[in-house]
Amino acid sequence: MKSLYSRLVIACAVLLSVLLTGLGIVLGQFFPLFAEDSDLLLQRQYWFFLILTLAIAFVLSLFIATRMMIQYARPIDDMTKIATQIAHGDYLARVQTSELEYDNDLAKAINKIASNLQEMSTMQAMEKERLKTLIESMGSGLLMFGRGGTVNLLNEVFEKTFGLSKNEVVGKTFKDIGLPIAIENLIEDVFMKEQVRAEQVKIDSSDHQSYMSVYGAPVIGIHGNWLGIVVVIHDITELVRLEEVRKDFVANVSHELRTPVTSIKGFTETLLDGAMDEPVILKEFLEIIQKESDRLHLLIDDLLELSGIEREGFSLTYAAVNVKEMIDDAMRIVSRGMEQKKMRIVAEVPEDLIIEADAGRLIQVMVNLLSNAINYSKEKTTVTVTVTSFMNEVVMTVRDQGIGIEQSELPRLFERFYRVDRARSRDSGGTGLGLAIVKHLVEIHGGRVEVESKLGVGTTFCIHLPILHNK
Repeated sequence: MKSLYSRLVIACAVLLSVLLTGLGIVLGQFFPLFAEDSDLLLQRQYWFFLILTLAIAFVLSLFIATRMMIQYARPIDDMTKIATQIAHGDYLARVQTSELEYDNDLAKAINKIASNLQEMSTMQAMEKERLKTLIESMGSGLLMFGRGGTVNLLNEVFEKTFGLSKNEVVGKTFKDIGLPIAIENLIEDVFMKEQVRAEQVKIDSSDHQSYMSVYGAPVIGIHGNWLGIVVVIHDITELVRLEEVRKDFVANVSHELRTPVTSIKGFTETLLDGAMDEPVILKEFLEIIQKESDRLHLLIDDLLELSGIEREGFSLTYAAVNVKEMIDDAMRIVSRGMEQKKMRIVAEVPEDLIIEADAGRLIQVMVNLLSNAINYSKEKTTVTVTVTSFMNEVVMTVRDQGIGIEQSELPRLFERFYRVDRARSRDSGGTGLGLAIVKHLVEIHGGRVEVESKLGVGTTFCIHLPILHNK
């Protein structure tokens, strides 16, 4: 396509040719009137004048055309090139208005359009980046389908949840992705009815079971046109597990409280019905009531203790603790139970080992572990307590010669109210909260608890604690 500059040049040339031709025709009309009577010198003068006039007219026309091109044609041609660059997406292109012929309304309008487009492009890029960041930072998986039913957008959470990549999903329908059947049915229902659907889905796989909260909704445009659907998938497996733990906890607490209360109520009613008149029966029943009351009191104390430890804002009182003195204090507390079962404790603890910890809480930890060892061991057996230190860590081990625990039971050993043998635990006076308290207190100290056990041989608890408190 010829530029405006070229077009003006051609127009000026044509105009010049027309002017020269016209001038030649006019001058030529007068020559025959006197050509025959004129002498040779006059003819020569006439042709010289004609040629000179034509030459002057040509130069004058060329000068005028050049001035027109410099002042009007070239700036317009340059601004046309700038406008073309802007049309192709180069919003940084500008018309330089420093020269007089470029300083006009057209140049200013082109620069203003370029500036507005550049600002709009920047805002669009920022909004696109914000949307991408928002989608990728969501804690839920996102899947968006277009009007044709194919996937056109998904985020990283969705990829990790289902083990799929964008290349495997984008452009495919929900039937071709390989989603669980329950999710496919929900997506199909949203497509068919164009209504919001929300559902909790249980997904069974070869190695584990998970739960998903799936939300599907149609995407409606500004003018009410249907654009597709969006599906948000949130993994609620942990929430479901915590809900099950809560239900189990409430059921266990209710059961543990009901048992002693029922016993106390039953024996009290029997006494009131006349059994209190028999001294032997009265003493026996009162001893049972006292035992159940002690058990109920211990259970409530442990519940309050565990609740206080788990409460936000719970803190420890750190100080220099002599490990041997702390373990000696714990051994004195459980000495009565040791004597009743004719057991003994062998302690191998360095004399001068000092750590930064809460002495009272560590005594509580050791008492719970030693009490467990006593309750679940046979008479005349030995409980061994050893303490070693390595680098910045101290390891306290409590080993008994008790009944032992099956390997399948070990992962749940620190759950509240979990008992390997409920009847045996109840007879021993345990509440089922001791190991849960131990785990919480050790973890608050920045340590960890490990357990090993073998049926008929015994159980070993290892507590790893930092020597220095990390403030």
